[in-house]
Amino acid sequence: MRQGNQDEYVATQNAMALTHKQKEKVTKDVKRHDKDTGSPEYQVAMFTERIKKLTSHLKKNKKDFHSRRGLLKMVAKRRKLLAYLEKTNEKSYKKIIKELGLKG
Repeated sequence: MRQGNQDEYVATQNAMALTHKQKEKVTKDVKRHDKDTGSPEYQVAMFTERIKKLTSHLKKNKKDFHSRRGLLKMVAKRRKLLAYLEKTNEKSYKKIIKELGLKG
């Protein structure tokens, strides 16, 4: 791999990760408390943002099948979390669906 391509590859990989500011922006409305990182609401919000970024990446890179597999795994995990949330806390489920614009 030539040097120019390697720099481009590293920049692309880092572009898919969420920055601290992006995480704060996405989760500020769904956090249960200040240090919340494990609640289903928080996790669904994070997965939704990562799915959006990965979807835009895959529109540009149609042959990136490894990332496509990761996207499918994330979607499945988010679906399971939403099913759990619906079963245990329907009020919170409806709130997060509305806030994130899911199940259009």
